[in-house]
Amino acid sequence: MVLYALCIVAIRAGGNVSPGVREERGNRWVIPAFVIIGLLQAYLAPYTDRKEFWTIDGDAIRWIGVALSAAGGALRLWPVFVLGERFSGLVAIQRGHTLVTTGVYGVIRNPSYLGLLINSLGWALAFRSGVGVLLAALMIPPLIARMSAEERLLRSEFGESYESYRDRTWRLIPGVY
Repeated sequence: MVLYALCIVAIRAGGNVSPGVREERGNRWVIPAFVIIGLLQAYLAPYTDRKEFWTIDGDAIRWIGVALSAAGGALRLWPVFVLGERFSGLVAIQRGHTLVTTGVYGVIRNPSYLGLLINSLGWALAFRSGVGVLLAALMIPPLIARMSAEERLLRSEFGESYESYRDRTWRLIPGVY
């Protein structure tokens, strides 16, 4: 149910996959990495649960996973609504791009990526899958590469404004990183 609800919301969220007026193309390798990890997790988490291979015990874990998946999915989509057409699946500056530094962006610079990690971890836990948890952790290196590419592009576009914003916010996890 959570997955279906998130899909319906995502359809209405907006965003695009446009290279905009300027794109950081060097990080496109992360897209196939996310697709491969996502497909493996979509298949292996339920499979390992069904076969009871390397599972984390308890129904409480399942419900924690469902809650995390829903919360992560909502956090993943929230920035799409905030940014609208400025949100792109590519690292790109869109026409009329402005730096958003309020709301969720007033605390963390990459809320959508944090949502992706929480959602992925939640999916794994909903199936009590240790393999799924490892696959969720495998998303961290491409996410860091993607965040670095975005920060380079935003720094080159917005200069001191971005540096100031960067100095007062967390990259991904408030109080940690």
